[in-house]
Amino acid sequence: MQDRIKIHRAASDKQINACYSLMNDLRPHITQHEFLNRVRMQEEQGYQMAFIEEGPDIIALAGFRVNENLAWGRFLYVDDLVTLETHRSMGYGAALLIWLEGYARTNGVTQIHLDSAFQREDAHRFYERVGMSKTGFHFARILADQPG
Repeated sequence: MQDRIKIHRAASDKQINACYSLMNDLRPHITQHEFLNRVRMQEEQGYQMAFIEEGPDIIALAGFRVNENLAWGRFLYVDDLVTLETHRSMGYGAALLIWLEGYARTNGVTQIHLDSAFQREDAHRFYERVGMSKTGFHFARILADQPG
């Protein structure tokens, strides 16, 4: 099936806005009004979105960026990965990760990383099925009340 799945990169305002409904499932704190602007601002730091559509609907998407640090060297970080609930376990998330791996290899990237919340156990099982490993914990401190 994965060879029949066409993956697009969201470049136009129309494509980015079409991704909002699905992204809202993963990031409900972002309003539709601010979504396009936030994506465009993140693009200045290398953020991109890839998506799969079925008819007029976006059914899976990945937000990602290529970066470099001392710990990992050149890596691709998956900020966002979500599949429409009615389309989960049908190969769309795996297809996006395969596409991201190809993109990473083409761009001289040696690793792919992502974070996932503790409660997302179904996602954790999926990541392990597609060959990813749990490698640590992510720690954070919220410094102030801030939107999004």
